[in-house]
Amino acid sequence: MAQKPSIPKGTRDFSPEEMERRNYIFDTIREVYALYGFQQIETPAMETLQTLMGKYGEEGDKLLFKILNSGDFTSKVDDEQLLARQPLKLAACICEKGLRYDLTVPFARYVVMHREQLQLPFKRYQIQPVWRADRPQKGRYREFYQCDADIVGSDSLLNEVELMQIVDQVFTKLGIRVLIKINNRKILSGIAEVIGEADKIVDITVAIDKLDKIGIEGVNAELVADGISEEAIAKLQPIIALKGDNLHKLEVISDVLKDSDIGLKGVKEVMTILNMIGHCGLHNEVELDLTLARGLNYYTGAIFEVKALDVQIGSITGGGRYDNLTGIFGLPGISGVGISFGADRIYDVLNTLDLYPKNSGKTTQVLFINFGDDETAYCMPMAAQCRTAGIKCEIYPDKAKMKKQMAYANAKNIPFVAMAGENEIKENKLTLKNMSTGEQQLVSISQMIDLVKDM
Repeated sequence: MAQKPSIPKGTRDFSPEEMERRNYIFDTIREVYALYGFQQIETPAMETLQTLMGKYGEEGDKLLFKILNSGDFTSKVDDEQLLARQPLKLAACICEKGLRYDLTVPFARYVVMHREQLQLPFKRYQIQPVWRADRPQKGRYREFYQCDADIVGSDSLLNEVELMQIVDQVFTKLGIRVLIKINNRKILSGIAEVIGEADKIVDITVAIDKLDKIGIEGVNAELVADGISEEAIAKLQPIIALKGDNLHKLEVISDVLKDSDIGLKGVKEVMTILNMIGHCGLHNEVELDLTLARGLNYYTGAIFEVKALDVQIGSITGGGRYDNLTGIFGLPGISGVGISFGADRIYDVLNTLDLYPKNSGKTTQVLFINFGDDETAYCMPMAAQCRTAGIKCEIYPDKAKMKKQMAYANAKNIPFVAMAGENEIKENKLTLKNMSTGEQQLVSISQMIDLVKDM
């Protein structure tokens, strides 16, 4: 007996109905991106490991899916290396490519490779899958889609404001209530400086970024494990616990960072962004969260994260400013800022809250019954007229029993069935059946089109 097929953990199949819903998300995001002047690009699923490694921190490097070299991939590896059982070193010998971890690093590589053809500032969006060798759990998958928008070649904080407007507009269109969180990596650098651990900024941000998952005690334990002094951890506690509105937080953190130039620069940037946002009339709240760290090392300025208010799930959008990313690929001096919508988590939120529009998932609107060759020949030009009018329709392919064809229409939730027998053909008409009410009426093709369009 053949073994039942399966798919890798952390991946999913999507039915036609599910794809209709996912495309509703993608189309909504695309429409909003286009309103702000973004243009679409795509990059390969595979990138060289030279492009990917070292861009996401040590933890990110561990989560990269690496692809074995073609052919005899062990030809450059001796027995001693194999027996040493050091996976990262071994992977460097037998793997030259990996699946992309996100869309930002491939975009930076794209900018460097195509710099001469790009008009700066360049605004691009990209909707493609990414892969991470993470432990699958609710809301966390190994293969998932990101919907990125990035602006490179401009230092203006207006770009950050526009991206937050996009976030607000997308979730307003989708009907999801969200909280938009903002912080600044310069503020975090300033905090590390004033508590006396400036050289531990990466360890501090990685630990703080896990606050929602492991709690304050877990964060403190991780900081101790990373070699952060007890005194520095004690100084960090009131900052992590700081409450109040945005203005109060800015006043307090400004005082804490009064001796840190980089920290005060971050405070000024946040103030500027929040002031501009105040004129935009957003539908969702924007909150300064000093514990927001965004664990990716390439962020250098403002950082964003979006939480759904009515569903317990991780962040559904994130992003920030990265001033140095293209410099890694030999093109310094190009600043960038971007956001990424987590389409799979948004999909789960919409499913949980049942927020899809009523017509979501509507596929075929009219099924033409197949009574035989002559009747099919009569229906074919009518089906063509329906499609020209924008009505989704199909002709049942086989001359099957009426019961079977009606069952097919019911299984696909097709709202109308059109029938043409000898009498209908003589009158150049169709019998149209409403599958919900059971009502039937004799109509012309133009009348049928009007009736179906009005539904």
